[in-house]
Amino acid sequence: AAALRRTDRLNEGADDFPQQLAELTRFLDDDFPDGHPYGRIHAVPGPVQATSPGGVQSPHRPPVWLLGSSGFSARLAGALGLPFAFAHHFSAQNTIPALDLYRESFKPSALLDAPYAVIGVSALATDDENEARRQVMAAALNMVRLRTGRPGLVPTPEEAEAHRFTEMERDFITSWNSNVVHGTPDQVRSGLDDLAKRTGADELMLTANAHSGEVRLRSYDLIASAYGLPEA
Repeated sequence: AAALRRTDRLNEGADDFPQQLAELTRFLDDDFPDGHPYGRIHAVPGPVQATSPGGVQSPHRPPVWLLGSSGFSARLAGALGLPFAFAHHFSAQNTIPALDLYRESFKPSALLDAPYAVIGVSALATDDENEARRQVMAAALNMVRLRTGRPGLVPTPEEAEAHRFTEMERDFITSWNSNVVHGTPDQVRSGLDDLAKRTGADELMLTANAHSGEVRLRSYDLIASAYGLPEA
């Protein structure tokens, strides 16, 4: 990893991130200057395929999105004129300030004329409101375990009901679950609509955290139906 990054400092963090992002963009555009150490390295698929013998014309490179959960990433995405995806499900208290900062920092680019923001949202819909609470509590227990160095699979709702939560764990779960949009399909749609209105997000990207894959898929189907969209 140190050799690939041409450094022996693997924990440079935010200080090194803009340079890494610029290098990624150059790889996608295949436009490193002559003599650059990466000049003979070509991303595949990428522009080089169109000019190679027997090469296949590839579509335009995928747009670069910047994903973040802080003001630093928001400001960088705005300054570079990139679309921005914010991890609301991890950092809900920072969502609105980060999106405001992104919009204030935005400079038009070849990719975007105006800011465009997506937020990642944890959402779970079930046919019954009480069942949604049970499923969300199980996912919250998994987060408690993760935060205390005991990562693992999402437990069943029955395991969560049998767990004896400490006062500190209950406080964490109350805060965590307040940012999970859950309930019946109509309740979830109402919560998502309110979130979109409050944040001004252009899109919502949903993630469902539950013990069962069937529960997650059913949730996506219910939410899709609530919006009149085709089921998964």
